[in-house]
Amino acid sequence: MAGRLAQNSIFERFARAGFVVSGIVHLIIGYIAIRIALGGAAGTADQSWAMTELASKPGGIVGLWVGVVAFLLMALWRLAEVALGSSSKPQADSKKSEAIDRVKAFALAVVYFAFAVSAFGFARGRDTSSSGQSAGITARLMHTTAGTIALIAGALIIIAIGGYHAYKGVSQNFLEDLEGTTSDLVRRLGTVGYIAKGLAIAAIGLLVILAVSRSEPDKAVGLDGAFKTVGAQPYGVALLVVSGLGIITYGLYSFAMARYAKM
Repeated sequence: MAGRLAQNSIFERFARAGFVVSGIVHLIIGYIAIRIALGGAAGTADQSWAMTELASKPGGIVGLWVGVVAFLLMALWRLAEVALGSSSKPQADSKKSEAIDRVKAFALAVVYFAFAVSAFGFARGRDTSSSGQSAGITARLMHTTAGTIALIAGALIIIAIGGYHAYKGVSQNFLEDLEGTTSDLVRRLGTVGYIAKGLAIAAIGLLVILAVSRSEPDKAVGLDGAFKTVGAQPYGVALLVVSGLGIITYGLYSFAMARYAKM
């Protein structure tokens, strides 16, 4: 049944719409980061504020509801790959590579489910800061040894995910996820976008480790904290603008994914 669902044309259209919604969210995050760098933005450069911005625009609530459905279907698509293997790679090179592909598919399913839950909350009018939630959870976990170990382990996983994204951009392995012949523009968008997003994700993990080492849970404040930490460095304004442009580039690549992703 999962295989038939993944091959359904309506399912595919909604799942591809998820890339469009993801692209819009990344464009907004990058735009806010640049405005923060130039001293002209209130709010936070993270997913929650991006969805708040989207909800405030004409048709934004409808867009968020479309995002809920699209992200759910993207998550189900990845779960189908966990159960059945990737339809775009029917013959894996080895059992090991197939197992790695299934683990990556499961991780993506979790991410898309999280996006769906977040979009659902904002579509219903909830306005919650993910940065505040992150700091609160970190503070509670710091009270126990097991919680501290879990935070460090989680941070190392986040750094590894960021590193993988950056590697995917440098090596251009993302081209394996696309069907047909891709243009130079798509390759460049993917290269720059994956590297920029990878560095931003890795910075989040580093901030968590810094927060644990200094017992300062407010330092573990997600993507917004990573951007603002970059902005506080020498030449921080220029670095933050470059980071914002990189996230915008990933957003533009997401639009290409909506068209060319293998499903």
